[in-house]
Amino acid sequence: MSQRDYYEVLSVERTASGAEIAASYRKLAIKYHPDKNPDDEQAVARFKEASEAFDVLNDPDKRSRYDRFGHAGVNGNGAHFRDVEDIFSAFGDIFGDLFGGAARRARKGRDVRCDVTLTLHEAANGVTKTVQFQRHERCDDCEGSGAAPGSKREMCSYCGGHGRVIQSAGIVRMQTTCPACHGAGSTIKQPCRSCRGTGQRLKSVKTEVKIPPGVDDGMQIRITGQGEPSPNGGPSGDCYCFLSILPHALFERDGQHLVCHVPISYTQAVLGCTLEVPTLQGRGEVEIPAGTQSGDVFRIGGKGMPDPRRRGLGDLLVQVAIEVPKKLAPEEEKLLRELATLEHKHVAPERKGWFQQLKEYFTLSDEPSETTD
Repeated sequence: MSQRDYYEVLSVERTASGAEIAASYRKLAIKYHPDKNPDDEQAVARFKEASEAFDVLNDPDKRSRYDRFGHAGVNGNGAHFRDVEDIFSAFGDIFGDLFGGAARRARKGRDVRCDVTLTLHEAANGVTKTVQFQRHERCDDCEGSGAAPGSKREMCSYCGGHGRVIQSAGIVRMQTTCPACHGAGSTIKQPCRSCRGTGQRLKSVKTEVKIPPGVDDGMQIRITGQGEPSPNGGPSGDCYCFLSILPHALFERDGQHLVCHVPISYTQAVLGCTLEVPTLQGRGEVEIPAGTQSGDVFRIGGKGMPDPRRRGLGDLLVQVAIEVPKKLAPEEEKLLRELATLEHKHVAPERKGWFQQLKEYFTLSDEPSETTD
């Protein structure tokens, strides 16, 4: 099923300002909010569709790419929310202001990151890596409450446990997060010494991540649920693995294609040859036709990189460079001079030694010059 235009989803013009986009999204969020439409799958679908549109059009960079390339410009960068809990996690403040404390949902835990380095062969074939990173986990001493053993959290007296307070300015009533408990609805009088009242402690974690074939430098792999725990009983965050590919001695990468620079001799370029070249799978061959010029590129299909998003392999691009030898054997030099004679090309004569030239110079200087009467 094709995606609808995001401007159409939010019922705004392409020239709409950020404020107009936000206002339109709020109206749709109120209309299709799951709390107002229980057991209505169509309303939930419209709610998610509007949230994805808002995620893109509310971000200047994503909106610019969307305006230029449409949905293809933001594929992999849009929200693509799995469920409404993801939406509440991403836009929690908006829904809190719209629906009050009753709409406050358990927030998702924070995401963490780690870095993974791969060789080109690992990126091409796929690999399972053990990664290590740090994340906060529940404090064992206070069992995540943040209160010292023997004590407990108490209801916030400022907001009455709602986590939100209503401020009035004339006829305008505004609901904001409670400044005393920061939205938790409870406070701690005796914080846990081990975690200093946070309920969490930093720990080092090891886990495995499966890297699919064809990943490229800068891509990210998400390990669901391996991030930090939620502060109020929601789902854990995710761990994002940032990939970097090590340079290869023989190959350069160009998207799905690989480029290999191969030197050839003058005779190979002139007469043609079958050239043995390296590939990621082992040895390969490419036909070099007679009269090949330096810089020419020859393509070997299906010897490049896979793409994690589609089937098929890229190509190996062999770029040749004619190598000029710095030293020649006497017979080689003789044959090349004969070739130059056949071509009627001007070639510099063999260079005499400096001392030989000096000897001839002084010999000529010592000869008597002719005089005239």
